[in-house]
Amino acid sequence: MTTPIPTTGIDMFSAESVRNARRVDDGLREMAPVVWLERENIAMLGRHEHVSKYLVDWKSFSSTSRPWHDPNSVRPEILLTDDPPRHTQVRAVIGRALSPKAMKEMEDRFRREAEVLVDDLLAHAGETIDAVSRITARYVHKVLPDIMGLPEEGREAMTPFGNAVWATMGPMNDLFHEAMAQAGNSFEWVDKACSRDSIRPDSLGGEMYAAADRGEISEQDAKLLTLTILSAGSDTTVITMANALNAFARFPEQYQILRNDPSLLRNAFDEALRWDSPSRMAGRIAKQDVQVDDYVIPEGTRCGLMFSAANRDPRKWDAPERYDIRRDLRGQVGWGQGIHMCVGKALAQAEADALLGEIVRRVARIEPAGEPEPWMTTIGHGPIKVPVRLHTA
Repeated sequence: MTTPIPTTGIDMFSAESVRNARRVDDGLREMAPVVWLERENIAMLGRHEHVSKYLVDWKSFSSTSRPWHDPNSVRPEILLTDDPPRHTQVRAVIGRALSPKAMKEMEDRFRREAEVLVDDLLAHAGETIDAVSRITARYVHKVLPDIMGLPEEGREAMTPFGNAVWATMGPMNDLFHEAMAQAGNSFEWVDKACSRDSIRPDSLGGEMYAAADRGEISEQDAKLLTLTILSAGSDTTVITMANALNAFARFPEQYQILRNDPSLLRNAFDEALRWDSPSRMAGRIAKQDVQVDDYVIPEGTRCGLMFSAANRDPRKWDAPERYDIRRDLRGQVGWGQGIHMCVGKALAQAEADALLGEIVRRVARIEPAGEPEPWMTTIGHGPIKVPVRLHTA
């Protein structure tokens, strides 16, 4: 006989829960290996052991239908909502476009832009600035559309578009409707900017259309992939780098270790992803009855695999609330795992290598200048403002 899945009436996607997402998510993780959200009629798994296992097991937990899945939403319906064999075919197109030669050219561009941005930041050393709008969003919203070959005019639409896309991953509550209302004309700009006529042929977006010309994917898939790279590769990178800067400010001894040994930069970025993951959960549907310890998740159940809670699970991590750039990060799930591991991981890491590397090299100390403000969206998670002061040597 199996144990009934514990049920809770908590609304983990309300504005109050979003403001306190770490406490809410960790509380669900500690309640039981599987918890039933009565309001949303979905099962949540928050312990690292299970989240890690089932991110890999796409046959048991499929991406083809998720909680609140609407195939007519503004979110590009490709990759995230596919399983093999289609997922394998489409993902391969991006993999080829991110060849070592292409990545080298992108990295050179990233470094040049990082130097320009840090030059400007140091002209304001000692002043209170927002690490999101003045540093990470400013940087990503320049270099990402540049390498994708998007037109420069209208890029301010990236922020409201990204918020709207993230809103579609959660329930249609007040936060969803606020994001849609604030999106304005951003959908129209993104749709036009990602069309073949607007994309530079010698760009990452251009490579998607070249794959369509070779018959590897359809013309529609090429556009969807371009939209996917733009939406999936923007906010997560902005937030994770902001989390890293926030951690540098709040754990100054870790920042000094990093300045003394810049070879730890990649681990420092990945630790920021573990310490405060930019996505609370991945949605899945159980394709068969799944046994999780003493509980059975019935076939057809929509589920949430909780990244943030798993990445802070004390069963896996010692002192999980501590930011530690020397931590052994094998098993952290912030990038996802298995076939749905983040396809833009190399891009995000290259952007972080360039921008955070330049900051580490030239900024002696980062000082907190106020409390971060939370990103008010249901599934995305992190700061929308991080007040800091940068100090030179």
